[in-house]
Amino acid sequence: MKKVNKFRYQNFSVLERTPTSPAALQHNLYDLLYNSTTCRARVEMVNPTTGEYRIVLQGTLDYWEEPGKTSTNQ
Repeated sequence: MKKVNKFRYQNFSVLERTPTSPAALQHNLYDLLYNSTTCRARVEMVNPTTGEYRIVLQGTLDYWEEPGKTSTNQ
């Protein structure tokens, strides 16, 4: 069974690292989607000649308390 990591806001920069392997990108996208309360995909462009494509993901990342942090300042 695949271990799912919590996707944190600072992990978004990892998605834009290039070059990256398809397997590494798949792992990070899986963690993002699994930790989202809603998500959708929109295909913006597909070029059948070159195989190039552009897909936009939109969603809401699930919120959880970070260990050792509280949501109120006391």
